Formats: sequence, C-alpha cells, structure tokens
Amino acid sequence: MHVVLVAPQIPQNTGSIGRLCAGHDIPLHLVRPLGFELSDRYLKRAGLDYWPHIRLTIHDSLSDVFAMFPDATAWYLSARAEKTYWDAEFNQGDLLIFGCEAHGLPLEVKASAGDHLIGIPHNENIRSLNLAQAASVVLYEALRQQRTVRPAPGS
Repeated sequence: MHVVLVAPQIPQNTGSIGRLCAGHDIPLHLVRPLGFELSDRYLKRAGLDYWPHIRLTIHDSLSDVFAMFPDATAWYLSARAEKTYWDAEFNQGDLLIFGCEAHGLPLEVKASAGDHLIGIPHNENIRSLNLAQAASVVLYEALRQQRTVRPAPGS
C-alpha cells in the first residue's frame, strides 16, 4: 500500500498523513508542486517526532509514481465520485491517490480513473472531508481488508 498526495497545499494535513503512514510503515509519496517547504514548521509539528520513520518520496509528476509502480492498482479519491471506498477491493501494493485540498485531483486524472474513482460518502452539510481525515478513513479500510492493522503495544 502507498499513499500518494498530488500537489498538497496544507502542511498540517501532510504532517498528519505522514504520522499515519509512519504508524503502519506505509510509504508516503508527494507529487510536486508542493504548497509548502519540507522544512515547514507546521509540517514538522503535525508529524511530531515521527519524521525519521516516514518512508517519504518526492515525485515531479504523477507519471513518475506510475513509472515506479507499473503493476500497482491505483485508487483515485474524489469528493465527487459516484462509487464509494466501500466498493473497492484493496490489495497489497495499491496506490491510494489524493488530490490537493482546494481542487482535488486534476480533471484529466479523474477522467482516466474509470471504476477506480472512489469517494467517501457524507451528507449535503459538507463539501468534503479534510484531506488528513479522508486519507485515514480510506487507509484504515484498506488495512482492514488486508487484516494488517495491529494493536499498539500495551493495548
């Protein structure tokens, strides 16, 4: 499993997602352009002291991610998807691809996603979930399906 953030803009979200990835040894991939510097204090603060445990790769394009994982199944998350993450069958090595906070994934990416464009259901009171919340919801479902979530020591 890999978490891919395309053009993330808010360092606190990326830091929180990095912490989530560190907690499950899930690689985190950031696709440029980034809306912050990797030295950003808010990014570091949200990730706390977990940064040494985050398997981080920076890519110049989403195509670079696909070139690195040519056989991986890609799941594209969108607040405007008709299919939900409940309908997805996740496997080891899948790519969970999230767009930027303000605009989501580029239209051409969503148009090419086919049945792999999935969303998180919610009512009409909100437009979407926060990026870090969305990544948590979908990653935990993927881990649940693979039964790879282990309780923390002392639980």
